[in-house]
Amino acid sequence: MAEESVETNPTRAPRRLKGHKAMATCCIASTHRPALIASSDEDGRVCWFDMRSKDVLYTMDVAQNPISSLCFKQGNEDILYVSSENEVKVFDVHMLASWKPLESYNYNKEEINQITCNSKSSFIAAADDGGDIKIIDIRQKCLYKTLRAAHESICSSVQFLPWRPWEVITGGLDSKLIMWDFSKGKPFKVMDLGKSDPENSSGAPQCFNPAFVHAIAVPEVDMLDKVDKICVVARGDGVVDVINIESEFEVAKSRASSKPKKGGQPKSTKPENQDQDRRTRLHLDYTSGGHTAAVSCVAFSKFGEKGKYIISGGNDKAVKAWNWSRYFEADQTCDNNDLLHLNIDLSRKMMAKITYVPRSFVFREKSLMGNWLCTTPTDSDNLVVCDTSKVVKSHQSATCKLEA
Repeated sequence: MAEESVETNPTRAPRRLKGHKAMATCCIASTHRPALIASSDEDGRVCWFDMRSKDVLYTMDVAQNPISSLCFKQGNEDILYVSSENEVKVFDVHMLASWKPLESYNYNKEEINQITCNSKSSFIAAADDGGDIKIIDIRQKCLYKTLRAAHESICSSVQFLPWRPWEVITGGLDSKLIMWDFSKGKPFKVMDLGKSDPENSSGAPQCFNPAFVHAIAVPEVDMLDKVDKICVVARGDGVVDVINIESEFEVAKSRASSKPKKGGQPKSTKPENQDQDRRTRLHLDYTSGGHTAAVSCVAFSKFGEKGKYIISGGNDKAVKAWNWSRYFEADQTCDNNDLLHLNIDLSRKMMAKITYVPRSFVFREKSLMGNWLCTTPTDSDNLVVCDTSKVVKSHQSATCKLEA
């Protein structure tokens, strides 16, 4: 059944998780231990919270500089990866006495923005300010490949595609979304989100900022049986894009195969099913009840039916939950205005990494440490937010009780 209304600001005040001494930057939730949360800050500290207890479990002072990203090792959440400046450190959470890193990787030349581990726990990807992505072989403990010369600016986000074991997708502040074959070190699909978007029927500008890619998210392996093979993009112009990656891959493949051989004729690339083709991208902007400023982060919901909702947070002091899958269901007739499921107003911004400050009609870049959010597989305190304060907030998502 369709949802009757959008719920705004669930009545229970957010739980305040204290332990950081500076602005909280990143948070991740354990899958196998659903009550466990790890968060980081600008002072190089990692805090561990067990949502079943009141106080912080323990803290790790692991760097002298801001921590930009955290991730667990897939299949072994006792291993934590931490990025600070151009370094990736590896920790075993059982070694509470020393907190000395097991390994340290210094392959990036510029500041790292995000790290992520692939589903087979064999590689780490680290995206940096120089536009490079380092693929690190964590079994052999060496650099496997460098992906470069495709992003023209900061590479802000990277994700492995769990259904394509040798591919990653990256997003950058050049407004480009790029799919790579990292075994070859080459891109095979480039999407420029800064160009006019045919899916945006309103024709009105979203906001003053460009369509920078601040963050991307892809479904986890255990979501793939119910969730399309998609990529979600948090954009600097306030838009959340949902893109069917397999459709984009087929388009790129068909275009490559349609190139005429010597003396031949090009093949037609017209899709067989036009209706299906029109539903390969979903464009969620302010006309759909979306963000009115840059979107800094996106994530899939882990609570309830995993992956049913996309959660986005932005510079407009708002967190939103989108029931995105209704748009791609063949038997559903709905428009974008039916997809916003939940809106939470925050007291502070969730800052994107780059903001623009006008000066005599010329914009200058101001580099910032961005904020993140994550979801947990629990029935309560299942939406964790890092904003511009040093206190991490845990919200009760109303979506647990509003299943369609």
